[in-house]
Amino acid sequence: MRELTSILDPVILSLAVALGIGLLIGTERERRKGEGPDRSPAGLRTFALASITGASSFIVGGISLLAVTIGGIFALTALAYWRGHEDDPGLTTEIALSATTLLGGLAMTQPGLAAGIAVTVTILLSSRLALHRFVRSVLSEDEVRDGLIFAAATLIVLPLMPDQAMGPFSALNPHSIWIIVILVMAIGAFGHIAVRLLGARFGLPIAGLAAGFISSTATIGVMGAKGVKAPNLLGPATAGAVLSTVATVIQLILLLAATNIATLKALLVPLACAGVAAVAYGSVFTIRALRDSSGEVDERGQAFSLKTAFLFAAMLSGVLLASTALNEWFGAKGVVVAATVAGFVDIHSAAISVATLVGAGKMTATDAALPVLIALSTNTITKVVVCIFAGGAGFALRVIPGLVLVICAAWGGTVFTRVLSF
Repeated sequence: MRELTSILDPVILSLAVALGIGLLIGTERERRKGEGPDRSPAGLRTFALASITGASSFIVGGISLLAVTIGGIFALTALAYWRGHEDDPGLTTEIALSATTLLGGLAMTQPGLAAGIAVTVTILLSSRLALHRFVRSVLSEDEVRDGLIFAAATLIVLPLMPDQAMGPFSALNPHSIWIIVILVMAIGAFGHIAVRLLGARFGLPIAGLAAGFISSTATIGVMGAKGVKAPNLLGPATAGAVLSTVATVIQLILLLAATNIATLKALLVPLACAGVAAVAYGSVFTIRALRDSSGEVDERGQAFSLKTAFLFAAMLSGVLLASTALNEWFGAKGVVVAATVAGFVDIHSAAISVATLVGAGKMTATDAALPVLIALSTNTITKVVVCIFAGGAGFALRVIPGLVLVICAAWGGTVFTRVLSF
């Protein structure tokens, strides 16, 4: 490619890209042009000429002449629309023709970007039927509204949130708390999409496992809300909640492997026992959900629950405030205290901190197992609280035994490791 560039004039290559852009978009429009007197006024040749005109005008007069050319093309397309708008009220071809002219000019300075945009435009034009069907038939009104809410929360509200510590003990950051709200909404939407694609029996367990890599605690809260909304989904929701813990264990193993191998070796048996317990308990509810056809419901409703998102953010803020207060009052008198406090909010940060100390030679890998397991235990306490508040008694009675089994398996693995070491 470099040899070809050195042989040919860059202007000729850019003109070739401009011609290719016109032919690409024009080919798609030609197929939809129709036949007879009612056919569309622009087809393959028109689009190719429009793109070349845009490129040529940029060569001759720069941006100023390109702007005049685009204005002229826009006037011609407006006239064509005015003459035939009663038969075809759409503006797609007219807008595409103006865009093609602009892309032809862009190809003279950034041919790669212009070509990429042209491919995107062509895909949009050719996907008309699929997009129309998706918006009109597949998406429900609630899902469109939730999509707008999520976009507003992410693009409007989040930038306005102050990104600084405030409140008691300077423990609360509004920007970080709002990210938690967005995170819970995103997990809920992900689960909703999985259920729409695979059905509740398959979708919720798979969504729970996948979303657990983002936040197991948030996933449990979302699954609890699903169970409250549709009691016949308690089985699949429970499977998704418990399987999210599997993701926590896998992520913890990967982080320890990247931070300090010696710490991972010391915790490998306990974490493996915890993972096996989570898989076994979650598999029981997954198998039951797959066998129970009553778990299928109409999932064309809300993609996520704002109430669940706000409730989870408020609860986690309370946990963060309490853990910060404990740290202020008692101080970090040891790694165990620090890991205990951090575990209420996030097990991964606590484990990384301990593994870093091992790597720095400030403690042994064997001694690191205790604070990490304590952090895992306090994190389980947070999950238990989320179960109760988000999912109610029915959900909590199903999930909490699994969480207890997982943490007991982890401690059992530690005892087994210590016995073998003697």
